Amino acid sequence: MKRYVIVSLIHGDARKFHEKLVQEISNKFKVRAQTLPMHITLKAPFEIEDISEVEQITEKFCNKNNKVNIDIKGIGHFRDNVIFMDIIPSKEAIQMNKDYYKELRNIKNLQWSNNEGENRKFHCTLASKNIRNKFEQIWNFVINEEISFSSVIDNITIMQYNFKDFKWDLYKKFQLK
Repeated sequence: MKRYVIVSLIHGDARKFHEKLVQEISNKFKVRAQTLPMHITLKAPFEIEDISEVEQITEKFCNKNNKVNIDIKGIGHFRDNVIFMDIIPSKEAIQMNKDYYKELRNIKNLQWSNNEGENRKFHCTLASKNIRNKFEQIWNFVINEEISFSSVIDNITIMQYNFKDFKWDLYKKFQLK
């Protein structure tokens, strides 16, 4: 079985800022840096033998849907193990996410976790791997960062996990209209 994740890659100044902050956190607190570039997760990691149905649905979806606006403002966290840049999605982004989620739910062998779905929290993770014992220090380091970017979700990208190099590789990227 192969392992995949479906994301929307974020570009531009927001991505440059994200990469710099992720690296600063990794270096300063000796935590593992994110293995994916700045992104919004649309479908959490899953294993599937044949990805072709996911590809077909995603390509068809992207061909008939427009890119959507998002704002990236401030810092948030889940519990004491994930720190992220907060995403404020437009109404169109929320609807696009719901529509794509419904399309993916039609795939029989696709696995789903409890925190996935059409009402999930839009965010871009800064730190999440084994940070519980350093959470306070990392949080205090990032909480005063002035974060304010306007961006777009203009792609849906399938990433494949490379078990040899322990990283995510680009499998296929689909552009929204």
